[in-house]
Amino acid sequence: MTLNRRHFLTTSAGLVAATGLGGLGISPAFAQAAAPTYKPEEGASLRLLRWVPFVPGEEAAWLANTKKFTDATGVAVRIDKESWEDVRPKAAVAANIGSGPDMVMSWFDDPQQYPDKLLDLTELGEYLGGAHGGWYPGLEGYAKRDGKFIALPLCAIGNAIVYRDSHMKAAGFNEFPKDTAGFLELCKALQAKGTPAGFPHGKAVGDGNNYAHWLLWSHGGKMVDEAGNVVLNSPETLASVKYAQELYKTFIPGTESWQDVNNNRAFLAGQVSLTANGVSVYYAAIKDPSMKEIAEDMRSVNLPIGPVGESVELHQASTLSVFKHTKYPEAAKAYLQFMYQADNMNSWIEGASAYCCQPLKAFADNPVWTSNPIHAAYAKASGSLRPNGYAGPLGTASAATMADYVLVDMYATAVTGQMSPEDAIAQAERRAQRYYRV
Repeated sequence: MTLNRRHFLTTSAGLVAATGLGGLGISPAFAQAAAPTYKPEEGASLRLLRWVPFVPGEEAAWLANTKKFTDATGVAVRIDKESWEDVRPKAAVAANIGSGPDMVMSWFDDPQQYPDKLLDLTELGEYLGGAHGGWYPGLEGYAKRDGKFIALPLCAIGNAIVYRDSHMKAAGFNEFPKDTAGFLELCKALQAKGTPAGFPHGKAVGDGNNYAHWLLWSHGGKMVDEAGNVVLNSPETLASVKYAQELYKTFIPGTESWQDVNNNRAFLAGQVSLTANGVSVYYAAIKDPSMKEIAEDMRSVNLPIGPVGESVELHQASTLSVFKHTKYPEAAKAYLQFMYQADNMNSWIEGASAYCCQPLKAFADNPVWTSNPIHAAYAKASGSLRPNGYAGPLGTASAATMADYVLVDMYATAVTGQMSPEDAIAQAERRAQRYYRV
């Protein structure tokens, strides 16, 4: 089908058919609701700030869809890439000074730090949810404030353990342990064999936060209760810190300074036999002939279940926001609407090779999830995601506590011996209370 401006700017029942909504149990009235129409302003151009991709195919698919949008509308879209760690401060500066990129592809509940600086996307968010089977609740929570969409959920970047199967077996384990007690024993055995594990205790936006929150939640701890009261200083949190100390003893030296690139680099260099990462580490291995042995030996599995008795994981969550300072709000909303069309979203998900888990339920049957066994641990990230603000409401406090690495630092100071577990928890509690104060 050839795209042109007239086709793009008119609502189309054909989009409904393209998503296969009839087989998803969506009510016909909801599925056939007319799409909102956004007419780009005369002479509009846009600028998107996004994170540096870890999977080249993901970026290629995003750029291809962007080109299709430009061809259809005449609206040029400039895409600026920044490291994962740099997107957050650059987006915050743009929001506060009212200048810079029109849109941002950001992390977790970052939009909650400056909701008054963002364009209301409720009309588009509600339409997309109705047209594509609904948003996954965990992701949707990151994008809404007071019942309104201040952003659009983009994806969950699945986090799972990757390990060397032969090294696990050489350490005396035929199967990967399903619980935290068995996992610690595996890590001890790997260290004894000279093939240690490694998880980041540094200020890693994704992997550091994912690991720290899993440590806390798997033992039944939480930062705040349902009312937003800080309840971090608990026996459950103490148990999680002491467990982290024992795990840390089995790690390769230096993990307290690791950022998001370090754990996969260490794994691919053969320095560690086990870590947690997105599926990107697998694709980096299979593309390098010198890593053939590692790629064939690599397996993935979800993180072990702790004393809490259920799988509780934080996955990297990304959203798309539009700043109020944009000169071209209609063009920006048209761009977002275009990128979420079924054919475009599916091509992006497939291009990402299981790295980006879909934000809308209608795209759960994308063939990428069953195309390779290593994808299985990542396939349900959007559905299993627990928001970082658990168990309280998402908002400015949860976003600031995450951005300040309160939980990450708590574990880092304890495992490295800078503080006792009790003192590390008490310090983290005080830091969190500054953000959650009434």
